Amino acid sequence: MKHTFVLLALLATAFSMLGCTSAPPATTQLPAATQPAVVTISTQPTTAPATEAAVPSKEGGTLLVAITSDPGHFNPSITTGFTTHVVADSMFNGLVGLDENLQPIPDLADEWQVSNDGKTYTFHLHPGIMWHDGTPFTSADVKFSFENILLKFHSRTAAGLTPVLDKIETPDANTVVFHFQVPYGPLLQRLDVTEAPILPQHIYQGTDPQKADANLKPVGTGPFKFVEYAKGDHVTLEKNATYFKKGMPRLDKVIFKVIPDANAALQALQKGEVDYSWATNESQMKTLQGSPGITTAKAAASPGGSFCINTFAFNLEHPPLDKVQVRQAINHAIDRQRIQNQIHFGFGKVATGPISSRMSWFYNPNVTKYDFDVEKAKQLLDQAGVKPGADGARLKLVFPHPTTFNKYGELIREQLGAVGIQVQDAPMDFNAATDRVFVKRDFDLAIVSFCNGPDPEIGVRRVYDSRNIKPIPFSNGAAYKNPRIDELFDKGALTIGNEQRAPSYLEIQDILTKDLPYLWFIETEGTRAHRSEFHDFQNWTGHFAEYAWTDNPK
Repeated sequence: MKHTFVLLALLATAFSMLGCTSAPPATTQLPAATQPAVVTISTQPTTAPATEAAVPSKEGGTLLVAITSDPGHFNPSITTGFTTHVVADSMFNGLVGLDENLQPIPDLADEWQVSNDGKTYTFHLHPGIMWHDGTPFTSADVKFSFENILLKFHSRTAAGLTPVLDKIETPDANTVVFHFQVPYGPLLQRLDVTEAPILPQHIYQGTDPQKADANLKPVGTGPFKFVEYAKGDHVTLEKNATYFKKGMPRLDKVIFKVIPDANAALQALQKGEVDYSWATNESQMKTLQGSPGITTAKAAASPGGSFCINTFAFNLEHPPLDKVQVRQAINHAIDRQRIQNQIHFGFGKVATGPISSRMSWFYNPNVTKYDFDVEKAKQLLDQAGVKPGADGARLKLVFPHPTTFNKYGELIREQLGAVGIQVQDAPMDFNAATDRVFVKRDFDLAIVSFCNGPDPEIGVRRVYDSRNIKPIPFSNGAAYKNPRIDELFDKGALTIGNEQRAPSYLEIQDILTKDLPYLWFIETEGTRAHRSEFHDFQNWTGHFAEYAWTDNPK
């Protein structure tokens, strides 16, 4: 199915004048025109290998998907959590989608225009879209979702849009207009199903979106509809037969099976008990590469975000973690290279700061770095007045984390123990850990996979902006406050052109690697594996199975 969208001159030259070139260039060449240009792009999958291009797709079949933890709920608008989005995104849509280069393509909106001053975005919705319960989807749903849910509960969207958005208007049922106080470049990349999923007003109006019944019985517009949820075991979705993208989806069902143990998930994939695994870790990728009947892939993005960095959060409200010397000491006590080799089996890259090196247009390689140095760590602790007690311990820290980070827990306990810091390792399920760290703030140390998103305005800002210290998941959990950082994030978002925006982000990285409110471990890679009889997965998005099909429908 093909759509058209209209971009005015500010976006015509590869988004550069509005600072939207936040990922490698899209495959579609945008004309450098001074008048409105019409560009036709395809929303068909772009990742299918050339050898599959001539193979006719088939209708029907069930896809069995392994996930590592229970999603807990299916409201993707109140969290950036990976597992919730892995399941829920298939039931919802955003105004736009993102292609494999993380460039915008049509989704709920067929086309859009941007005003010459970069302050007004007008979106024209695809006609005739229906919610899964048969209620018509309209522009009112978009306005409601942003004003009542996304701008309050979605950490990345709230952090980025709240300071700059003026108002949202709906002149008719198929048109949505975003008005900004200032020129705002990164909007399009933050409107996909992960960053801004649209919820039904007729169901959520008058409810608490964090506790609504619909969070467990979702009604969306997406390619698949909710069927059942057996907590801790599985979630079943079925084909949305009235989906607005003609001929999609091809599969009849998608069943997500909760398999917390990575080895059990691997065996299930090898035996054909599951067809697709989000749970494939780096060591398993080495095992699976070259295995008959198994296809492996890497992706820059995932339903939780893109360009992700495993990150240590310090609770700066808990002394002596408020002392930079203590945080410097912990940085020197951690052997990141060993973590990469031992936990990630060489995949990924040792991180140096809050922005991924793969986001090269904003990355600063010349930041303060902290080499592994146990003696230096001890000296810094001494200087901070954190000296060994009678039992030899300098400090005792509580470290709650999801069970998926158990190996991190073991190494961190060992490495910090070598400098006299006792770590109370507290593994728990993903949702409990998220609540304890971000909502209850009951932690000393925490580990989180913070994803940059396709632009630092989307995924980086929410972690360090002092205005985003809120009891919501994946916000500024360290409670870090620095007015200069807030100012630089504002400047970076509102400056036109990536070349002009870059200095703000370079300085942000310089300051943060000196202040150290967080410790950055590893830039991770998205690793996927699936049975080879399945094709056309979009591995970078929550709509991963929207175009998927199988050789053997059953």
